[in-house]
Amino acid sequence: MNPFTYTRALDTSDAIRLASAYQAKYLGGGTNLVDLMRETLERPTALIDVVNLSSGIEERDDGSLLIRAATRNTALAEHRAVRTRFPVLARAILAGASAQIRNMATVGGNILQRTRCTYFYDKDGSHCNKRVPGQGCDAIEGFNRNHAILGASPACVATHPSDMCVALAALDAVVHLRSTNGVRTVPLTQFHRLPEGRPELETILGPAELITAVALPPAAFAVRSTYRKVRDRASYAFALVSVAAALELDNGLVKDVRLALGGVAHKPWRAWKAEAALKGQLATEENFRAAAEAELAEAKPLRDNGFKIGLAKRTITAVLNELAEVRV
Repeated sequence: MNPFTYTRALDTSDAIRLASAYQAKYLGGGTNLVDLMRETLERPTALIDVVNLSSGIEERDDGSLLIRAATRNTALAEHRAVRTRFPVLARAILAGASAQIRNMATVGGNILQRTRCTYFYDKDGSHCNKRVPGQGCDAIEGFNRNHAILGASPACVATHPSDMCVALAALDAVVHLRSTNGVRTVPLTQFHRLPEGRPELETILGPAELITAVALPPAAFAVRSTYRKVRDRASYAFALVSVAAALELDNGLVKDVRLALGGVAHKPWRAWKAEAALKGQLATEENFRAAAEAELAEAKPLRDNGFKIGLAKRTITAVLNELAEVRV
């Protein structure tokens, strides 16, 4: 691990000032960043501790939630309003990592975690454009069972590891940001970048820009929602395919629907085509299957991960069938 300085920020303004002055990284729970530093994949010269700046969940009169960035994942999953009004989010968080990691990890850090691609981590034996731009991507011709089938590029086929972010994408979450240029908000679906020719650029964050909160807008449809994660083992494994879904019905018709996929792309993948195919249609297995087909029509498998296409279709269909039968 390279030498670095450590400073605990007094407030948000102090954190941004310090990060602007040094080649700094913000430190939350450290569950991903510290690992990356240990592997020398991240080499900040300074760490700015922001974990005590902004935590807690604010329930607003319109039914929305404002989740402060330093809120621990466990606290978010256990919050009454999340469990009752946004169950897909609680279930996604509980599907990720171990209880110990959830107790440490923060919402802001979860959003910023980096891929678990083995070629990215193998700094001494593999080529990776995300780690060293222009070096190449050994995953494309290597063992790529866990890699992307949607939104990939010739430069990178890594997948985003977060479960929480898949649920946030389905819930139309909005990320609140602050920097020396002021404050701004960005829909979570636009926060992470697809790799294209620059896979090392993973988000739209500017220099020293800090996540301060995540907002969930009012969502009556979210009461009927769930998260399903398909993985190689029952716990502490990243998704091969995951589905965050919410469904609102009116006399057997799909009034509103939200779908997002994990384990299939470089970012949490909002299934816009499937949603469009379902709205106004009868809530039947046939229509659910057709919507899944529409979303996966442009999937491009690699040598080892073609099974993900069928798996994603079946999981989407099964989750929507489950929600259509739920009485709330």
